[in-house]
Amino acid sequence: MKKLLKNNFAVIIPVYNHEEMIASVAKDALKLGFPVFIVDDGSTDSTYDNIKKIKEVKIIRHKENKGKGEAILTGFKEASKTADWAITIDGDGQHNPKDAQNLINAIPQGIRPIVIGRRENMFGSDVPWTSRFGRAFSNFWVRLSGGPRAKDTQSGFRIYPLPECSGIKVKAKRYQFELEILIKAYWKKIPVIEAPVSVTYSPGSRRISHFRPFVDFMRNSCVFARLICARIFIPAFMRKKINSAI
Repeated sequence: MKKLLKNNFAVIIPVYNHEEMIASVAKDALKLGFPVFIVDDGSTDSTYDNIKKIKEVKIIRHKENKGKGEAILTGFKEASKTADWAITIDGDGQHNPKDAQNLINAIPQGIRPIVIGRRENMFGSDVPWTSRFGRAFSNFWVRLSGGPRAKDTQSGFRIYPLPECSGIKVKAKRYQFELEILIKAYWKKIPVIEAPVSVTYSPGSRRISHFRPFVDFMRNSCVFARLICARIFIPAFMRKKINSAI
């Protein structure tokens, strides 16, 4: 097992209206032994009530829903005070926090990559078709936009190097944040690698997804169109300098 100082890492859990699963996810994340930050992105259910008694976690609340990307950025800001790596875990229960060790072990010595948790068993009958289609769609267009050749660009289970990723200017603030930051990180020569993680899509489970197929498909398409145009018309050496305007 790779030996890395515990205070190098912090866990960020962005959450919006996942009242049934978030407490369990938070408690499992605490078992990693790292600081845990939960960013409640304007939840209107009992999410906050279900986690406020977990004294070991730090909770940051948005007064209104700003989007998953904004929640992650808020987490980056807080985590950077105590760590230089951020582990992001979705709050809906699809991830097993203990798999974070697989991501940590995948980090090469002396290199600071983004590590994507590549979800295994994504072709089972219990996996929603929107998840399978969205993954294939995003993988193709991320690559066409000049991003990494990754197999699971939609996975929210990741490790981000801080402060490198905090300094990347990303326009998309909702689910599309996770796609755009991969592409712009790759433009900036930040390595992107993957490691396997498990995923839970059990029939009858309490998992709630806020992904809206048509709306988010259109939003994804707009992001990819913007980045592909930038790739075509702006030389690579200039993209690294002016990506805040792209």
